[in-house]
Amino acid sequence: MKNTLITLMLTLCFGLAVAADKVPAHPHIEMVTSAGTIKLELDGKQAPITVAHILELVDNGYYDGTIFHRVIPGFMAQAGGYTPSMKLKEAGETIPNESGNGLTNVRGTIAMARTSDPHSANSQFFINVADNSRLDPAKRAYNGSWGYTVFGQVIEGMEVVDEIVNSKTGPAGEFRKDVPVIPIIIKKVSRVTYE
Repeated sequence: MKNTLITLMLTLCFGLAVAADKVPAHPHIEMVTSAGTIKLELDGKQAPITVAHILELVDNGYYDGTIFHRVIPGFMAQAGGYTPSMKLKEAGETIPNESGNGLTNVRGTIAMARTSDPHSANSQFFINVADNSRLDPAKRAYNGSWGYTVFGQVIEGMEVVDEIVNSKTGPAGEFRKDVPVIPIIIKKVSRVTYE
């Protein structure tokens, strides 16, 4: 059983690495939300596996119709895993942690959300609204040396993120607080080319 699991993990990592070889160095995506549009530049050089995974989800329309389900002023806005009715939506396979890639969790960066398992990132992400370098691997004083993988940055629309993170919140679904009372819906996420 253990050998089968190891073989499966190696196969998955190899497959993701092959896919990552084909990822653009700095692809752009546009996230149209009910609060406004956010434009992001992803870093395919520093986080190739993560960016390849995110682009696959974007191309498949996975994020369309999801919400920002957890917002904390002075910290971050999290999305990519719930529908407006607070039904959990999972993308399938998890991906390996690529923290320690030279990118840091500072204001305006986008990073993968995960559980206490460092390799549990799936589809959820968060946008930092403050300098949160404590989430980087070198700064973490607990849970080994794993951090939260930064894979890009907001290049336009940070005022929209600030509006989202300052939404009135309350309890919903499995969350006791921090859920916007008026759902912030991600209407469409797509790849774009800026000239």
